[in-house]
Amino acid sequence: MELITYADSELMMIEVASRLAGELRQALQSSETASLAVPGGTTPGPIFDSLCGADLDWDRVAVLLTDERWVPEDSPRSNTRLLRQRLLTGKAAVARYLPLYAPADTPEEGIPQLAEAISGVLPLTACLLGMGADMHTASIFPGADRLSEALAGDAILVPMRAPGAPEPRVTLSAPVLAGAISRHIVITGPEKREALERARTLPPEEAPVAAVLKGATIHWAES
Repeated sequence: MELITYADSELMMIEVASRLAGELRQALQSSETASLAVPGGTTPGPIFDSLCGADLDWDRVAVLLTDERWVPEDSPRSNTRLLRQRLLTGKAAVARYLPLYAPADTPEEGIPQLAEAISGVLPLTACLLGMGADMHTASIFPGADRLSEALAGDAILVPMRAPGAPEPRVTLSAPVLAGAISRHIVITGPEKREALERARTLPPEEAPVAAVLKGATIHWAES
């Protein structure tokens, strides 16, 4: 694990976007395609704003979320909606998007088809992750109903229901996330820095992010 600290979050977001673009560009020099997995939420938005203008062959890049709420894309709760507004635009508008939602009542019904499409872009070229103060990453939450399955095994996607989450979710499994050629975790603030230090001493069952820390680059800014 490598930890990089920044003077402020704005500088951090620009640097992370530059690194991701460089990794994708390098991968495309030796391979026909590359893949990028990113989190939802508003925190990575500034990274997306920079990355979408990167000069690379976006039509050869597959983009997917690390996790998604099981809601239609037009829902205000949809991570896909934000992704289309801030990453899949500009030069990146031609990227191939792999969804983590299908029009089915439950994730269990839609996951087989979604996972089959994702299997073709593994291992991930680059993966961007966040971390909650509870030490979750993607939608791998402490206390979730299928935590053990998400932390180990051969599943690509795992349906997840967790305390406090108002709708079911689907998440890339920890082995898929950990198997990315390059992994970046972005956190801000002293609370999350303290949570990261705790996670390094705890088992993944208590701190799911611990399952993806080995070999990752952690980017941290105090504010």
